[in-house]
Amino acid sequence: MNNTMDFEQQDKEYIANTYGRFNVCFEKGKGSLLWDVTGKEYIDLGSGIGVTAFGVDDDEWTEAVTKQSHALNHISNLYYSLPQIELAKQLCAKTGMKKVFFSNSGAESNECAIKAARKYSHDKYGEGRHVIVTLVNSFHGRTITTLSATGQDVFHQHFFPFTEGFIYTPANDIDAALKALDNPAVCAIMMEPIQGEGGVMPLDKEFVQVVTKYAHEHDQLVLIDEVQTGNGRTGSLYAYQQFGIEPDVVSTAKGLAGGLPMGATLFNEKMQYVLNAGAHATTFGGNPICAAAGNTIISRLTPEFLDSVKAKGEYVKSTLAGKPGVIGVSGMGLMLGIETTVDAKAVIAKCLEKGVVCLSAKNKVRLLPALNIPQDQLEKAIAIVAEAIEELAAK
Repeated sequence: MNNTMDFEQQDKEYIANTYGRFNVCFEKGKGSLLWDVTGKEYIDLGSGIGVTAFGVDDDEWTEAVTKQSHALNHISNLYYSLPQIELAKQLCAKTGMKKVFFSNSGAESNECAIKAARKYSHDKYGEGRHVIVTLVNSFHGRTITTLSATGQDVFHQHFFPFTEGFIYTPANDIDAALKALDNPAVCAIMMEPIQGEGGVMPLDKEFVQVVTKYAHEHDQLVLIDEVQTGNGRTGSLYAYQQFGIEPDVVSTAKGLAGGLPMGATLFNEKMQYVLNAGAHATTFGGNPICAAAGNTIISRLTPEFLDSVKAKGEYVKSTLAGKPGVIGVSGMGLMLGIETTVDAKAVIAKCLEKGVVCLSAKNKVRLLPALNIPQDQLEKAIAIVAEAIEELAAK
C-alpha cells in the first residue's frame, strides 16, 4: 500500500463509516508540519481538533512519554500514581481549584461534572432538584447524557430515549437565562465560554457574569465546559479566567495531554468532597503515560507563553480583516472561526489542495493550530487561507 486510495478502500472495508474523511492519509509530522503518504507537505492549522497543543513529535512531550512508558505504562486507580499527582497539583495550583478527577475524553469529563452537580444537589436538597440548564447551540459530547445536554436539535435524533433533566436557553440572552434558572428544580447551569462546535461563538462577558452571580446566590452550580477552550487554547490557561468568574466545576480534555486521550474535571472548595469513594471511577483515567504527557503541556503554559498565543490570534484576525470573501473572524487566542461569503467546506478543500489543514464549525472555517506554531509558518498558512477564500469568492 503506497497510495491514498489503498488506505481509503481498506478504511471503508474495516472501519465503521462514522466519519466523512478527506481523501488524505497522513503518515508523519513534526511540529506544525504534516506529510501524507505521497510525501506532500502541509501546514497544520487543526492540531487534531485542538489536541496536539505543541504540535506533532514535540521533543519534550516525546521524551516524557517514552520515559514513562519504560517505567510504568499503567497502574490501577486503586493505587497512587506520581505523574497523576503531579498533574493534579499543577492544575490546582494554576486555577485555585481543589480537586481533580481524571478521565479519558471531553464527554467523560462532562459526564463527571453532570453527575457531581446532581449528587451535590441530591445530598443537600433531596430528590426533585436535578435539572441542568445548558445553552442553545452548545455541544457537550456524544454519550447519551452529554448529547442530551447539548443544545442543538440536530443531535437529538435516533438514540431515544434521551436522558431527562436538561433545559436550554439562548446564549447571551440574560433575561431568558434568569427565567430558566428561576426554577426550584434547577441545580446547575453548564456553559462553554466559546461555543466551538456551535460556530466558534464566544459568550458575552456580561452574560456569563450575571448568570454566574444569580446561580451562586441560589446555590445553583456553575459548570464550565473547557473541553476545547482549555489548556492555553484561548490565551489563558482556561477561558473562564478571562470572564472574571469563579466556577464550581470545570471540565476539560483535548489539548490536556498533547495527543493522548485524557480528560479532567476540576472541583472548587464547595465541590471537592462531593464525589466520595465509589461514587465515580474509570479504569484508564489518569493513566501514567497520559499524565506524564499532560505535565509537559501544563508546565509550559506560562503567562509569557500565553501572551504569545493571544498575539498570534490577533495577527490572524488583523491579517484576514477586510480580505475578499471574509465577513469576519470570531474567537479568542488560537481558537478562531472565519465567516466567509463562500461555503466553508469548499474553502477547507481548497486549502487542503494548497497544503494547509483547516477545520469547520457550522458555517465557518475553524482554525485550531498548535499553540507554538512558528510565526513564519502561521503567516504562510494564513496567506494561503486568504488566497483560497478570495479565489472561491471570485467565481
